[in-house]
Amino acid sequence: MLKGWRHAAVWLHIITSVGWMAEALTLFALMLIGSGGDPGRRASALSMAHVIDLHLLAPLANASAFTGFLLAAATPWGFFRHWWVFGKFTITVVQFNVAIIVLSPALAAAERAALAGEPAPWPLAGGTALMASAIAFQAWLSVAKPWKRTPWAGPGKPKTGPVWVFAAAVCAPIADAGIGIALGFPLPLLSLIALVVRLVSRSRGARGRAVAVG
Repeated sequence: MLKGWRHAAVWLHIITSVGWMAEALTLFALMLIGSGGDPGRRASALSMAHVIDLHLLAPLANASAFTGFLLAAATPWGFFRHWWVFGKFTITVVQFNVAIIVLSPALAAAERAALAGEPAPWPLAGGTALMASAIAFQAWLSVAKPWKRTPWAGPGKPKTGPVWVFAAAVCAPIADAGIGIALGFPLPLLSLIALVVRLVSRSRGARGRAVAVG
């Protein structure tokens, strides 16, 4: 059962990451269309970009990020034991926050500007291209697993987490997608709860092992 849920979690992480990258490339193409040409075409492209960002890219990004976080928290790889995992984690956190704080509001503003006859700002096209490139680089890190262990790896090897963590990595993002559809905006609530619970249980387990060894 553990192996089956783990494979399912890895599968979901891969397909949502591919989807995230595909949507970023789609936004890049729409930004190029929205940056010039016929005003009506620009408005249509930027309206479509806003819809894709809100209803497709955001849920896929949530699912990709939190499946990755839960897999790191539930396997011996961890977050900070290997440079390639730490690199993926850092890129994901940065992308996640930039997308929420910068990209989504900028797309909404660009849509409003396009309806008023203004073109999309060129930095938006660059930002979406950079997002797709970062995801491609993360895919390379997952395949190549370059570099050595970090100085924070410590001795020993953490144990693999229980079945429920891998099950949550599959079920929580899917449930969150349904909740997002019902609410009209993405909200990775269950995924965040599952991650916090796992991190707390992992921390307690590590302290318990340290006490037992001491």
